Amino acid sequence: MSDDQVQVEMSADEVVKALAALAHPVRLKVFRALVVTPGVMQDGLAIPATTLSFHLKELATAGLVTQERASRNLVYRAAYGRMNALLGYLTQNCCAGADCALPAAATCC
Repeated sequence: MSDDQVQVEMSADEVVKALAALAHPVRLKVFRALVVTPGVMQDGLAIPATTLSFHLKELATAGLVTQERASRNLVYRAAYGRMNALLGYLTQNCCAGADCALPAAATCC
């Protein structure tokens, strides 16, 4: 199991940062396309290089992608361990299917 496949714990702040990074349609597409180099990704997504670079930076800052240099190319990969941690956090802290609505009295003004 590689380092990025290991389940890691995430704080609430890290979860918010990761969700914010994925909350943009282009970044979500970029994240899903992380099995190719940025040049191929740019062509496939039909977005300018500067736009792709911006969105990759946001995903990397949120810890959702890793970057490594391979000769003259940068290779980005999804950080699956981090994504699994994000999903785990959401599952554990967002009701996990249970009825978690506020009681009627608490919703009144």
